[in-house]
Amino acid sequence: MIPVAFDYYAPTTVDEALALLREHSDAKVLAGGQSLMPALRLRLAAPETIVDIGKVDNLRGVRDDGDALVIGAMTPHSTVQSDPLVLEHATLISLATATVGDPQIRHRGTFGGSLAHADPAADLPAVAVALDASFEIAGPGGRRTVPASEFFQGVFSTALAEDELLVEVRVPKYTGWGAHYEKFNRVAQGWSIVSVAAAVRLDGDRIAEARVGLGNMGSTPVRATAVEAALVGQPATADAVRAAAARAADGTSPVSDSNGDADYRRHLATVLTRRAVLAAAGTA
Repeated sequence: MIPVAFDYYAPTTVDEALALLREHSDAKVLAGGQSLMPALRLRLAAPETIVDIGKVDNLRGVRDDGDALVIGAMTPHSTVQSDPLVLEHATLISLATATVGDPQIRHRGTFGGSLAHADPAADLPAVAVALDASFEIAGPGGRRTVPASEFFQGVFSTALAEDELLVEVRVPKYTGWGAHYEKFNRVAQGWSIVSVAAAVRLDGDRIAEARVGLGNMGSTPVRATAVEAALVGQPATADAVRAAAARAADGTSPVSDSNGDADYRRHLATVLTRRAVLAAAGTA
């Protein structure tokens, strides 16, 4: 199929893009297009207006901002994956980004676009929640910052209003932390049935701090706080991690669908959390 007819605009600044969104209440924002274009072709989305922000150059890049990294919303996945600052200070992001789609998708798709799309099975939302990222949003009233824990509000639903843009993501530095991203899918390059993002800081042979995020265990990404609390102070051994990972599904509400029922997802969350934490701690 081909999309329905629409008006197309390509602003070069954030202010121009916001003005277009205010003028056209039905508009869809085109970032990398890896989610929107298939929806247009299948007519799952039929907006009258497309606002392509691909020419807004100051939305690209990664910069050091003291105790955090700032990643522009339009930065391609491939750039994020290989960026030396990300590799050093937010390794988990690089590892998860390397699993997004295939090289073509990582070349065209964008960091902010994936987050704003808010697919529960996507790779980056669980990472953002695990790392306590925050989202800078531009709108008609200026800019505001929303923590990742509040940004994702449901399936394909976020804190973004229709006349707002996600412009950048701020990620605290996790320098020296071990990290691992684990996901289970039925076919290569397919959406995850369950995913786990884990970052661990060791003090000697014991776990001093842990961050664990779960993907596709509900309508939004989930922070596995029960697992994190159970890991602190424990040795990074298989038995200790297994005991903590047994709480991975606490507080989650996974769906049942053609890929597996809710109990299967809870089991996967436990197994994948154990694997991810052990790998992050270097004791897999």
